[in-house]
Amino acid sequence: MKKSRSDIYIQKRKPKKKFSRFLKVFLIIAASLILCVACYGVYLVKKAENAANKSYEKINDREYSEMREAKVEPLEDNVSILFIGVDDSEAREQGSDHSRSDALILATLNNESKTVKILSIPRDSYVYIPYVGHNDKITHAHAFGGTLATIETVEELFDIPVDYYVRMNFNAFIDVVDSLGGIDVDVDIPYAFYERDENDKKTIYLEPGYQHLNGSEALALARTRKHDSDIMRGKRQQDIIKAIAQKATSVTSITKYDDVIDAISNNMKTDMTFSEMKTFINYFSEGVPAIESLSLEGSDDTSSGTYYYQLNEESINEISQILKGSLGLIPDTSNLSENSTETDITETTSNSNP
Repeated sequence: MKKSRSDIYIQKRKPKKKFSRFLKVFLIIAASLILCVACYGVYLVKKAENAANKSYEKINDREYSEMREAKVEPLEDNVSILFIGVDDSEAREQGSDHSRSDALILATLNNESKTVKILSIPRDSYVYIPYVGHNDKITHAHAFGGTLATIETVEELFDIPVDYYVRMNFNAFIDVVDSLGGIDVDVDIPYAFYERDENDKKTIYLEPGYQHLNGSEALALARTRKHDSDIMRGKRQQDIIKAIAQKATSVTSITKYDDVIDAISNNMKTDMTFSEMKTFINYFSEGVPAIESLSLEGSDDTSSGTYYYQLNEESINEISQILKGSLGLIPDTSNLSENSTETDITETTSNSNP
């Protein structure tokens, strides 16, 4: 029995109808996913804005550095940011305003090349502190006069403007690393040992080698120095910062931003507005930017009965010139290549600190 033309037509149309239904379902699912991602993005932006407003802290009447003629615009200008790590735990009983700075990291960002230079300043560096009018350990500047005294000391030391500051306590550091699910970093220490945790108890076991660290372990690594030197401590801090940046910019961390924002908002203060913060996203538009690590040369000094780290004047001048070049205050003569992710300016060794 021969099939009619209508039967043949119906059979030919069936696959098309199935494909049409599949396409409709796929488009609905895709549209739903896009909508969910968009909503999540809007949610994160709003949450980040609230966190930034909560963290904003203007320093007295300081609109911008006295070494600037006008306030910088991150979208157009090269800027500097001073990161201040403080231990304001209850065990210290110092509070955030009178605690010593346990970590000082100065970063300069070049807007044209999208490169970053970071310098760890040894906490025991013997420098002039304008707030008190005499030399002392740079870690004491924050105890003397808080954030402003620390900023003025760094500006005096390198003769460059500090445009922004970010002050974080140990809880923020730990929570950020944990929120990202930990970080992978090369634990550059001379041998294995137990280090103090955030509660000053020696519960953190550190050993050399590339490994995965949680927040408490990363903090212990960032703080350790008595097993080698403050210079090595600074290099470890820079390695940790790079590891955090790499983890935070990975696709797998997108769903963790919610927790990261919570960690930062409760334990951070900064004079950057939310609008200014958003402009720095440009530096990460193509992944982690080229980062150049800088180190200060110096020597241990216990001649007064107190340990100080005496900075080498030539090293200070050299670093000052590099930072000025990065900020566009003078021609940039650094040798950082476009494809480089790290260049060690100095490789120094120092005796163990007492």
